[in-house]
Amino acid sequence: MSTTRRQEQAKLLRIVRKIHRWTGASLFVVFLFVSITGLLLGWKKDSNGYLLPDTQKGSSAEARDWLPLVDLQDRALYLIDSLHPELNNSIDRLDVRPGKGIVKFTFTEHYYELQLDLSTGNLLSSGKRRSDLIEHIHDGTIIDRQLGSGFFKLLYTTVAGLALLVFTVTGFWLWYGPKRMRK
Repeated sequence: MSTTRRQEQAKLLRIVRKIHRWTGASLFVVFLFVSITGLLLGWKKDSNGYLLPDTQKGSSAEARDWLPLVDLQDRALYLIDSLHPELNNSIDRLDVRPGKGIVKFTFTEHYYELQLDLSTGNLLSSGKRRSDLIEHIHDGTIIDRQLGSGFFKLLYTTVAGLALLVFTVTGFWLWYGPKRMRK
């Protein structure tokens, strides 16, 4: 390799190193939150019910045995008001698990869930979904809700995603560049 070409490669490598260093330094907190929350989310189903309540099993997986969803919803609203009267009872989601014969109710303003037997309406589990809070930290939803807009989450995920892409490309070049220069 000619001396001029080698100097150009060395200059490019220094620029890439600076981009890599400044990106990492400026987005350290974002990467810290994304990596820790991502790790926790990966373990949520293996946390023995701490991050995400274990999914229970109902009495029947046969749809013909199930109560109407409206009756189960009324039961869930009654139960959440009875168990946690201080919490808002606005339902966010119904997660029906046909194979397990249960329905999970999650709520819009807090991180509790109720699991009801689809056939009997009996309460099978009531627990805190810490994984939902972790997910909202992970993707920026928690700040978006405070601001009352969808812009922060979009900006946060765009910056984090693009920074990860920059890190991948510059990291590869920091590994490959010196090998190329040695040839």
